[in-house]
Amino acid sequence: MDERAMARGLSRGSVRALELAVKRYTPYVGTVICRTLSGQVSREDMEEITADVFLSLWRHAEALREEEGLRAYIGAIARNAAVDFRRRQRPAGELPEAAADPRDGPEQQAVQREWSHRLWQAVEALGEPDTTLFVRYYYEEDKLKTVAKELGMSPGAAKQRLHRGRKALKKALSEGGEL
Repeated sequence: MDERAMARGLSRGSVRALELAVKRYTPYVGTVICRTLSGQVSREDMEEITADVFLSLWRHAEALREEEGLRAYIGAIARNAAVDFRRRQRPAGELPEAAADPRDGPEQQAVQREWSHRLWQAVEALGEPDTTLFVRYYYEEDKLKTVAKELGMSPGAAKQRLHRGRKALKKALSEGGEL
């Protein structure tokens, strides 16, 4: 069964088409997940994310357009599932590098924690894919070219999004009189 026929079958609810998609695209999904998570994923987590990808494919099969290609659609689902997994693994509300210095007094530590919380809220408020772009580029120090490619955008578009995001962060954080 070719890719278009498989997409058509999935959109019609064919279990056979799903079974073929799982068989054909599981290695590809694993590669996308592994690359998105920089290889830092356990086998059990990889299997869980992969299962989530195919479950999502099945649940949203009616949205498939056979002319757009099944591989690209599955790749996008896998990338998004991996990004969601990474986000769930991160402690909410605070970026670790912005943690208060233990040598500071309690008041300074409280101010630093509050600032970290506000910064993280402002980054999350950017929305996707900008939040992922910011975290991967500034926090995880991934190369812009790599992050842009994995998010399906050109490096120029990623630079533009980072520029706009920095302006939005500055505005959001300066409203509280902090900048």
